[in-house]
Amino acid sequence: MSNNTSKSSNLPELRTAPLVTGAGLVAVGGMIALVGLAVGGLHVISATRQWIQAMEVPPSELAKIKWAQARTAAAAGTAAWNNGVPARQAAGS
Repeated sequence: MSNNTSKSSNLPELRTAPLVTGAGLVAVGGMIALVGLAVGGLHVISATRQWIQAMEVPPSELAKIKWAQARTAAAAGTAAWNNGVPARQAAGS
């Protein structure tokens, strides 16, 4: 059993050139992905704006109309609940 202590380590020997090349490629790929996301996102935003402008009723007005309908329906339901015929009288009639 020889005791060779010169350059004896349990870690692998790594060359820096492939690591630097790999890191560079990852960085370039990340930049390309970000540019792709920006182009796609801008297209979606532009298409959504054109779609909203082409609507007869803008979404904000439609929301106001639907909110008024919901309030009216809730008020009608509350009134019907409070002014309705009790279950015993309805069953006995």
